[in-house]
Amino acid sequence: MSTTASSRAPRPAATITQNPLQPRLARSRGSPASNIECIRQLNDDFRQSFIGGRVLVTPGIRSLAIETNAAVLERVRTFADFNAENDPDGEHEFGSFEVEGETYFFKIDYYAPDMQSGSDDPADPTKTVRVLTIMRADEY
Repeated sequence: MSTTASSRAPRPAATITQNPLQPRLARSRGSPASNIECIRQLNDDFRQSFIGGRVLVTPGIRSLAIETNAAVLERVRTFADFNAENDPDGEHEFGSFEVEGETYFFKIDYYAPDMQSGSDDPADPTKTVRVLTIMRADEY
């Protein structure tokens, strides 16, 4: 018996109900140090993949030439210059860098799932929506 395309039942759209990176983070949380490690890993995974939260770019980023825009996004993904001065909490939630002589920032904020307030546990991806904002420094 042959099946034609018109007689097949439609396939449901794929939905992602959890962060696909979450299984890597299934570790015991509890101590402040382990919470910071978990937050740092979640932030790094999100920043490097743009998966697991929302990415916002400002009008200054949208107005860049496509090549410059791509270079800025790549710098966010590959940023590794975290130190005590720019990352005092060790969460890897902020970065500053230059592309073509311009300074850019990225910042990750933690919201409750309803997006109405801050997350009460950024180490728990089920209680947190990460929002990564990318902007030119002069837009701050």
